[in-house]
Amino acid sequence: MTAAASGAGTSKGSLWTGRVISGLVVLFLLFDGVTKVIREPHVMEASARIGFSGQSVVAIGAVLLVCTLLYVIPRSSIFGAVLLTGYLGGAVATNVLAKTSAFNVSFPVIFGVLVWGGIFLRDPELRAIIPLRRPVR
Repeated sequence: MTAAASGAGTSKGSLWTGRVISGLVVLFLLFDGVTKVIREPHVMEASARIGFSGQSVVAIGAVLLVCTLLYVIPRSSIFGAVLLTGYLGGAVATNVLAKTSAFNVSFPVIFGVLVWGGIFLRDPELRAIIPLRRPVR
């Protein structure tokens, strides 16, 4: 079903709000992925404290960069969002197991909401599939 057929267009405000949210999320995720891949000392130290080896951190960073790239490409953005949801779920589980602070546990959840919120505001077809409210009859 196309956006025109569903009657669910995207206003300029929604479109730009979604782009800004997605853009900020992407910038953060790229930064996070790159710091893992280049083995930035603070990242390596923090990761070692919760039990990750250096090789694991680099691999995790590479996975994050691939998922983020898929999220940025319009044709694969929903697939990228699904993969990022899994990645962020793993971050939540890791922080719970490591008994880190509530902030560290909730931060990936907030980012997951932002990943989907940005795409939801930009994509009328996604809003047609997952409506937040029922259409008025």
